[in-house]
Amino acid sequence: MVRENEIRAAERAVTPPPATDAGLVFIGRIHTPWDSRMVTPRQGRHDGPTCRIEVFEPWVVALDGLAQFERLEVLYWPHLSRRDLVLQSPANDGTVRGTFSLRSPARPNPIGTAIAQLIGVEGATVLVRGLDCLDGTPLLDLKPDRMLFTPIAPPQAGDFQIGDP
Repeated sequence: MVRENEIRAAERAVTPPPATDAGLVFIGRIHTPWDSRMVTPRQGRHDGPTCRIEVFEPWVVALDGLAQFERLEVLYWPHLSRRDLVLQSPANDGTVRGTFSLRSPARPNPIGTAIAQLIGVEGATVLVRGLDCLDGTPLLDLKPDRMLFTPIAPPQAGDFQIGDP
């Protein structure tokens, strides 16, 4: 049986360098039905349970206009995840893969991302389906799904560049 934060056979952990301040600010907190990674889905489902994203002041006003999109990219900080694994064995069969070839929450900078189905915006709360994080996970950012978003700003040269220079 797999246990939380165990190192499986053939996995490798390293001693990470000291943290430096990247200036990140948690802008909210995510509320899900899951309190352990042992029951959290490995990938969110658009027909999964409704999750609540609580946005803190002074960021609530930034939700203006968000309700017009059907899907959001939710960026979050899997705060309880290991940060020292460089090789992981997701199948726990001794076969390993590099952390950067996986969507595992165990990574040097545990930044999680999910494309979530927007259910609605109620004041400072955003209701979505499709998350795969623990209850209480800190929120980093919300963005419209890039596949649904047309830039509002005037075009610039790079918008039309194709191929290698």
